Amino acid sequence: MKPVAISCGEPAGIGPEIAVVAWAAIKDAIPLLWIGDPTHLPDGTPTHVTNGGDLKVGHFNVLARDFGGPAVAGQPNPAHAQGVIDAIATGVELVGNGGASAVCTAPIHKAALIDGANFPYPGHTEYLASLAGTDQVVMMLACDALRVVPTTIHIPLSDVAEKLTASLLTDTILITHAGLRRDFGIKTPRIAVAGLNPHAGENGKMGSEEIEMITPVLDALRAQGLDIAGPLSADTMFHAGARARYDVAICMYHDQALIPIKTLDFSGGVNVTLGLPFIRTSPDHGTAFDIAGQGKADATSMIAAIRMAADMAKARG
Repeated sequence: MKPVAISCGEPAGIGPEIAVVAWAAIKDAIPLLWIGDPTHLPDGTPTHVTNGGDLKVGHFNVLARDFGGPAVAGQPNPAHAQGVIDAIATGVELVGNGGASAVCTAPIHKAALIDGANFPYPGHTEYLASLAGTDQVVMMLACDALRVVPTTIHIPLSDVAEKLTASLLTDTILITHAGLRRDFGIKTPRIAVAGLNPHAGENGKMGSEEIEMITPVLDALRAQGLDIAGPLSADTMFHAGARARYDVAICMYHDQALIPIKTLDFSGGVNVTLGLPFIRTSPDHGTAFDIAGQGKADATSMIAAIRMAADMAKARG
């Protein structure tokens, strides 16, 4: 198996240390290749600097990049911004040329990227979509107990109804369906779709979006052969019995999707970008500057993200 490439993320955050902890936990099962400045790694890391083709067993293999200076835990340095951005692009390039099977991205700090390199993207996902030459991607959060997809993501709740269009919902469901088939080996994905309003609108008494837009979209996709339930009342979708009836829940907005998965598995959730020509996963947390460099960071989500990336690579063959 080709290695999973790990982009370093923000050097002043917990990314470098959780990458090393994850490597120690799964190094015998999954080959890894970390992209970043080796001087930013925790002291004592058994580092092997490589060109990407000569991985050394028992060592933390690094595709070295010079960021021009040390990293201070908890204090992001805008001078490192371009190095962070380039590490992501290098990971994608490695997957594209067959040097890696997938890319797993450590958390970035968007303010530092903007200050240091005029980073024009809202986040990782949009930058990765740009590298892939597409603007149609889907963010999925996944753990052993649940997979969720928010149709609208980082926008105010007051804007959701306006942004939630038939085209967006259709694309989100189709990309998710294709991703579950290609990357998770689910031949006939069972998709549950939440309503926007309380009780899924209760026949128009609590909102009309379900009647006017959501239901027609779902009916059209069912006519194409997709296995879809909904629109469903979101407050009854996430107990154990309900979750057993579907492979993914399509939600209408950010918190409707993320509250249930973070409640079920706060430490083990994985961020997956569907719709890309390459595999990308990421731990579902941020840079955690307040605990960086203190040995307190929990690597559970990073470990899960690497394992999921490897499993997705196997599913793609």
